[in-house]
Amino acid sequence: MGLIIKNANVLNAAGELELKDITIEDNRVTGIIDAGSEVKVSGEVIDAAGKLVAPGFIDMHVHLREPGFEHKETIATGTRSAAKGGYTTIACMPNTRPVIDTPETIKLVLDKAATEGIVRVLPYAAITKNELGRELTDFAALKEAGAIGFTDDGVGVQNAQMMKDAMALAASMNMPVIAHCEDESLVVGAAVNEGTFAKKHGLNGIPNESEAIHVGRDCLLAEATGVHYHVCHVSTEQSIRLIRQAKQFGVKVTAEVCPHHLLLSEEDIPSMDANWKMNPPLRSPRDVQACIEALEDGTIDMIVTDHAPHSQEEKAKGMQLAPFGIVGFETAFPLLYTNFVATGKWTLDFLVKRMTADPARVFGLETGKLEIGAIADITIVDLESEQAVNPETFLSKGRNTPFTDWQLKGWPVATIVDGKLVWSAE
Repeated sequence: MGLIIKNANVLNAAGELELKDITIEDNRVTGIIDAGSEVKVSGEVIDAAGKLVAPGFIDMHVHLREPGFEHKETIATGTRSAAKGGYTTIACMPNTRPVIDTPETIKLVLDKAATEGIVRVLPYAAITKNELGRELTDFAALKEAGAIGFTDDGVGVQNAQMMKDAMALAASMNMPVIAHCEDESLVVGAAVNEGTFAKKHGLNGIPNESEAIHVGRDCLLAEATGVHYHVCHVSTEQSIRLIRQAKQFGVKVTAEVCPHHLLLSEEDIPSMDANWKMNPPLRSPRDVQACIEALEDGTIDMIVTDHAPHSQEEKAKGMQLAPFGIVGFETAFPLLYTNFVATGKWTLDFLVKRMTADPARVFGLETGKLEIGAIADITIVDLESEQAVNPETFLSKGRNTPFTDWQLKGWPVATIVDGKLVWSAE
C-alpha cells in the first residue's frame, strides 16, 4: 500500500511554494503532481491542507545518551523527540558509557535503533579509545560496523600528532573527522563564556581562543592530510575567520552551528540557571552576528541542535556544577522560522536547505531531498500554528532548555520516515 499527501505546499527549484499532491510507493516518492490531479496510487491519504511539506530534517550532531546514561535519554525517547521536531535522520555522538569505540557498541546502537527507534540513527565512533586522547580506535573495524565518521565530541583531541594521525587514517578510508574544538588548558573550571556574565558573577570563563586555537590547528592538519574535517558547534568570530580562510585555500573543511548560538548571547542569561549552560557557551553579541553571517554566506554549512538532555536533578546543581548542554530537537525549526523567516531575514527555502539538503550534501547522505525517486523521508509543518515552548510536553526525557515560554510559529505536525508515518500531532 502506498501513501498520498494531498494539498502539500512544496518548495520548488526557485524556492517558491506550490500546491502539490505527493504519491509514495515502496518507501520512494513516485509522484509530485498539481493538487487535485487524478492520483493513480491507492493507500493512506494525508491531507496536508496547505501546510509546508519538506524533506525530513537532518541533525548531524545529537546525544542519545544510550548506552550508560539512560536516565537522561534513550534511543527510544530520543528518536521520538527527534520525530516530533521534524527530524528523520540523526547522527549520534559517541560520548556514552561505554564510549562508542568498538564495533560491538556500534552494533548495540544500530540494533537498538532498528528495534526501538523511529527515525534513522547514524552513529559516530570515537577517535581515541574511551575518548582519552591516548590511542586511536580501530577505524577500519568501526567503519565496517557502520560508523559514519570519527569524533571525540565532548572533549577536544589535545595532542596535535594524535589528531594528525587520526586525520591521515580517516582520509585513507574516505571518512570524515568531526571535531569538538577546545583547548583544555584554557578552560579549567570554567562554566560560561569569558565575558560580561562571568565577570558579574565571579566565574571562570571559557575564552573564544580556546575554540579557535583548535580550529586553526585542525584546518592546517586537514590541509596536510586531505581529510574531510568538520567543525562541531561553531560559536566564535575567530573560528569563523579561520574556517572561511581555510575554505578559500581549498581545505576540505565544513562546519555547523546550533540555534542557540544564532539566537542567544551571554547578555541574555537571566540568572545562574543551568538551563543556560552549554558547551560551547553563549558568546558575545558580536559572535552571534558572526555566526549568522557565516551561515548566510556558506562558511557554515548546516544547522544542528547538539541535542544534549540531562536530568532535572543534574541541572538543578546550578551554573558552576551542572553538566553542559540543552535539548534541541523539538524547538529548532520553530525557533529559527519565527526569528529569521517570519521576520524576513531569511527565505523559507534557505532555512529548509540548511536543515536538509546541505547536511546531506556534506555527509553524502541519500536523504534530504523531496523529488521523484527520492527516499520518502518527509516533514509536514504548520507555519501558522503558534504556541509557547512548554518543556512538560517534550517527548525527550530532557527538559533543559532556555527557551521555555517563547511564543513560536512553525511547528512540525507530522513526520514520515521511509514512507511510513512515524509521528503525528493529531
